[in-house]
Amino acid sequence: MTTELSVLNTKFEKSGSLKSNVDLSKESINESVVHQVVKATLAGRRQGTAATKTKALVSGGGKKPFKQKGTGNARQGSTRSPLMPGGGTVFGPQPRSYAQKVNKKTMLVAISSILADKFQAGKLHIVEKLESTGKTKDMFKALNSRNLLPALVVTAELNEKVSHAVNNLEKAKYAPVDGFSVYEAVKFENLVIEKAAFEKLLSRLV
Repeated sequence: MTTELSVLNTKFEKSGSLKSNVDLSKESINESVVHQVVKATLAGRRQGTAATKTKALVSGGGKKPFKQKGTGNARQGSTRSPLMPGGGTVFGPQPRSYAQKVNKKTMLVAISSILADKFQAGKLHIVEKLESTGKTKDMFKALNSRNLLPALVVTAELNEKVSHAVNNLEKAKYAPVDGFSVYEAVKFENLVIEKAAFEKLLSRLV
């Protein structure tokens, strides 16, 4: 199935079109896969640094706290015991990774689905070339005047000026296409992407 998409110029005005062989129909959207990738992305951002001290990690405990018999208390051999105040914790959290593996095919289905979803909603905006003076004020004016905010702005290569201008906006985020994130695309209503970057994404899907 061939899909024709509008291409905008640097002023975000329609200047041409682009044909895609990737299916961007409503039927091609796989919400469950997108959800899976978003969950994996958020899980990977968890620090996993929570930790409690086990009996082996608690300091002290070299001396028997009280004699074995005659006190009326349960016998104890160390103040580090989990049964003692200030002792170690049993089965407490330990540093771990929350990362979830997402295979390549699943990721490509998610990318294809999010592109199709943006296209069907009229929120996919392909631009010939994204240019910026580096000033946030100018970028806000350009995007806001065309009702393109909130937006994820994607370029084919790392562009420092576009990055600086976009990342200072409250309702926008910048990323080069190599750092394209399904989660960020879901998070922002509009996807503003350079033509070369869009073609690079499509080449991964074919």
